[in-house]
Amino acid sequence: MSTFDVNAVRQDFPILGRRLAGDVPLVYLDSANTSQKPQQVIDAIADHYALHNANVARAMHQLGAEASEAFESGRSKVAAFIGSKRTDEVVFTKNASEALNLVARVLGDAREIEGRGPIGPGDEIVISQMEHHSNIVPWPLLCERTGATLRWFEVTDDGRLDLDSIELSERTRVVAVTWVSNMLGTINPVAEIVRRAKSVGALTVIDGSQSVPQMPVNVSELGADFVAFTGHKMVGPTGIGVLWGRYELLASLPPFLGGGEMIETVAMERSTFAAPPARFEAGTPPIAQAVGLGAAVDYLSSLGMENVAAHEQQVTAYALGRLAEVPGLDIIGPREAIERGGAISFTLGEVHPHDVSQLLDSQGVAVRAGHHCAKPLHQRFGVQSTTRASFYLYTTEAEIDALVEALNHTRKYFGV
Repeated sequence: MSTFDVNAVRQDFPILGRRLAGDVPLVYLDSANTSQKPQQVIDAIADHYALHNANVARAMHQLGAEASEAFESGRSKVAAFIGSKRTDEVVFTKNASEALNLVARVLGDAREIEGRGPIGPGDEIVISQMEHHSNIVPWPLLCERTGATLRWFEVTDDGRLDLDSIELSERTRVVAVTWVSNMLGTINPVAEIVRRAKSVGALTVIDGSQSVPQMPVNVSELGADFVAFTGHKMVGPTGIGVLWGRYELLASLPPFLGGGEMIETVAMERSTFAAPPARFEAGTPPIAQAVGLGAAVDYLSSLGMENVAAHEQQVTAYALGRLAEVPGLDIIGPREAIERGGAISFTLGEVHPHDVSQLLDSQGVAVRAGHHCAKPLHQRFGVQSTTRASFYLYTTEAEIDALVEALNHTRKYFGV
């Protein structure tokens, strides 16, 4: 479509038309957790299983050829979507968490990384307080295995990364940061972070789980070494994630898992390994999921990621304004739609976020409550948990109004 029409977009998502218990309409505001799926993606997956199901790179029959072609087509579509110069820079994983763990593991196992020795004592790994647990937990484990030290960028009171809170040096080996915070919605200056990391010879790992679905991304222009993201947040299926990496770097690293299809030759004494991406895709891969992810990429491309980003900014700005009208509601993070994605976390007086979420759900409004896999960030702001409303390409201003109405009902119910 040439122009972005949110009401037309919504017609592609069957679930958005359903009614919940009590015959209330669904208001889905949990897209930072997982996005809903358009009929085009559902149909692509169903068609694959119904007519083309076979294993890839193994069966020498027609179905096997069709499945292999569809699987690799999904890879090609993802590569083009994120601006990769090479299709073989795209590694399929089961989610972004596995992609980030893959990087942390193979960097720790490598005997040499682009002319430098292995990561070890005296080296530093840098992350931030803003990370999802998927980009926190693997790095202390790497430090335990190698003797390296973990450091992190702190976060300002208004929810921005404080890039001056630590100084990178020649001891810095890896800088791993999120592009868009899943709790605060903050869009981080990743280009500047990549520049600073390169200036000291450090590798950069970007968690793009909340950015690739929301905005135009060109990994070749960004200059990072690795970018991880997941299919289920970008109108694609669950069970598939993506690790993009510079080919020369991927080709120099050891494998992550051992098994079928990631090998070149196998003997009882030792094995040699296939070139990327096969080296990092042991066993039967997520075939139908790759087909679905390819369909999701087609769908997003047809809308135009510039249009998706503009719509998300518009609806987020509207939500920030409306939520500011709710007495007792406190937004954690940036309160203006500037360098900000479509996730808003908040507290409502002393009411526990789980109670807020449950009462909203009884009114048909689906949000998330808890620490959103960002516990250190909640500790930074002195709160145990928050309620989070998150938006996407199918969110309307009317749904924001329904959220505010439900919050006011909740506020009155609890006497806030």
